[in-house]
Amino acid sequence: MEDFEEKKKKKFTFAQAILKAEAYCAYQERCQQEVRDKLYEWGLFPDAVESIIAKLISDNFLNEERFAKAYAGGKFRIKKWGRIKIKLELKKRKISDYCIKQAMKEINEDAYLETLKQLIEKKSKDIKGGKEHIRHFKIANYIASRGFENDLIWEVLKELKD
Repeated sequence: MEDFEEKKKKKFTFAQAILKAEAYCAYQERCQQEVRDKLYEWGLFPDAVESIIAKLISDNFLNEERFAKAYAGGKFRIKKWGRIKIKLELKKRKISDYCIKQAMKEINEDAYLETLKQLIEKKSKDIKGGKEHIRHFKIANYIASRGFENDLIWEVLKELKD
């Protein structure tokens, strides 16, 4: 069964792979690792993969900083992720520290705190009864799992309590 699936995969020539990779990158922002994985999936050899990536970078189809900024902004605005989770996900994609730092600048501090407050208020409504410190602990755990910083979480919880 495995051999059958291996034979089914279509192999691309170098020229076909460049065109297909350009289309892949034009569709949405990609990081180098995603493109590298896709090129290997298409059956290309390491030398070809690296030269295609170099061409994509020189033709501005691939830009790590642009990807990191789009990723961070999108995950914060749409999925309401905190900085910690976003940084971890960018690191997982082998994005440089410089690009991660630039991406974090995309997150407006006021919007970040406002989102944190909204998430806490929403979760507060979900968790009913029990002792206040236990409810706060449950809320803090949930918000921390979204990637927000513990000190900020407790600061906002204390602020909302007063």
